[in-house]
Amino acid sequence: MALVRGSAYAGFLALAVGCVFLLEPELPGSALRSLWSSLRLGPAPALPGPASPEGRLAAAWDALIVRPARRWRRVAVGVNACVDVVLSGVKLLQAVGLSPGNGQDHTVLHSKNDLEEAFTHFLGKGAAAERFFSDKEAFHDIAQVASAFPKAQHYVGGNAALIGQRFAANPDLKVLLCGPVGPKLHELLDDAVFVPPESLQEMDEFHLILEYQSGEQWGPLKAPHANRFIFSHDLSNGAMNMLEVFVSSLEEFQPDLVVLSGLHMMDGQSKERQRKRLLEVVNSISDIPTGVPIHLELASMTNLELMRSIVHQQVFPVVTSLGLNEQELLFLSQAASGPHSSLASWNGVPDVGMVSDILFWILKEHGRSQKRASDLTRIHFHTLVYHILATVDGHWANQLAAVAAGARVAGTQACATETIDASRVSLLAPREFSTSHSEAGSRITVNPSKPVVEWHREGVSFYFTPVLVCKDPVRTVGLGDAISAEGLFYSEVRPQ
Repeated sequence: MALVRGSAYAGFLALAVGCVFLLEPELPGSALRSLWSSLRLGPAPALPGPASPEGRLAAAWDALIVRPARRWRRVAVGVNACVDVVLSGVKLLQAVGLSPGNGQDHTVLHSKNDLEEAFTHFLGKGAAAERFFSDKEAFHDIAQVASAFPKAQHYVGGNAALIGQRFAANPDLKVLLCGPVGPKLHELLDDAVFVPPESLQEMDEFHLILEYQSGEQWGPLKAPHANRFIFSHDLSNGAMNMLEVFVSSLEEFQPDLVVLSGLHMMDGQSKERQRKRLLEVVNSISDIPTGVPIHLELASMTNLELMRSIVHQQVFPVVTSLGLNEQELLFLSQAASGPHSSLASWNGVPDVGMVSDILFWILKEHGRSQKRASDLTRIHFHTLVYHILATVDGHWANQLAAVAAGARVAGTQACATETIDASRVSLLAPREFSTSHSEAGSRITVNPSKPVVEWHREGVSFYFTPVLVCKDPVRTVGLGDAISAEGLFYSEVRPQ
């Protein structure tokens, strides 16, 4: 009888705790666990999904993400496009007869052995990278094995095509894509993406995406994060062959936003060719009507001289917005002697204060000001566990929604879900950080119920939000492009 009474008592108290949770959903989980423990009812049960930090953060994003008052109607995107062949990196290396060796980075891959060493190097760091494979015949042989692999998947590839594809998911947007579009890519593209006839070519450009999962082993190394290693022998995109077609198409299309990518594909070109082509890029961009914002999407590079030229040869001043990740940000700072450029690489999660310093320096040194005739006013930075949008004051609106939308799509696309599933994602961002290392920055504490944090520094506004990282990612390729496209979709440029 005492046992029955005890069970009934425990059930009643459990019901009472449940009522407290329903009436006070914002009550911290620690308080509920403490209450449960004080009643001596054993270990606290797992809190329902919506009460977890991940659930609260996702709900807060949904409330924050609102469409801007003035929306884009026509978006033109160029100029790199290809077919991505996605498969297991470890399995492909085994299939082409390679064994684990010592990891070593190569700026250009000249052989299968170089491929194995570079893949090993980046798997050990859990870092994404992209390299040019110089041997046409060897690349063709590897690509044939990859394409025929039982679990290989073919997707739209290339930053421009991926960004165009993401924009095309919005039915009220008209999207133009210029790039080398072969038959397979044309078949894969959304019907809403318009490709000018001059962009069509007989053969597709293939990029091989070697994916690896968190904890996956190759020889003695284990991947600390899921990521991918990309390589190609891509001459059309490498020479940015479709740049002039792209710019000439704009007059008829009349876009109100232009997105440019593919500069990183010139990594495999000679110095003289890079210098000449960059000047042509600047001249072509200068032909785009004044007042049409231009977003430049950067991607993985190894050539310091190329990055230095992009910064200094007038590319930055003629674009309005930049999108980049942690590797590209640090590489940019190293190339142009910016803040924290002595750092060889990030140690784990990039320090928020250091990232903030570099973003501030880019906008102060190369962005618009009273003394400088530059169009650059916005940078969207993304890394695995958080994003920051930095803007010169007075030029952009709706950036809280934009940074939240970019972070949300990272979680949904990686997990291949329509909405954030709180049980499948983790909040791994730092809960506390300083906003600067170069000066006395503020100390920020992140609250999942108010996930976008804002701070200001000498006419530049910063918007930070954590990312809900997918525990078991379905696909890591193209996340940066989806992030940038989504952030731009929710952004509003102020008329000047």
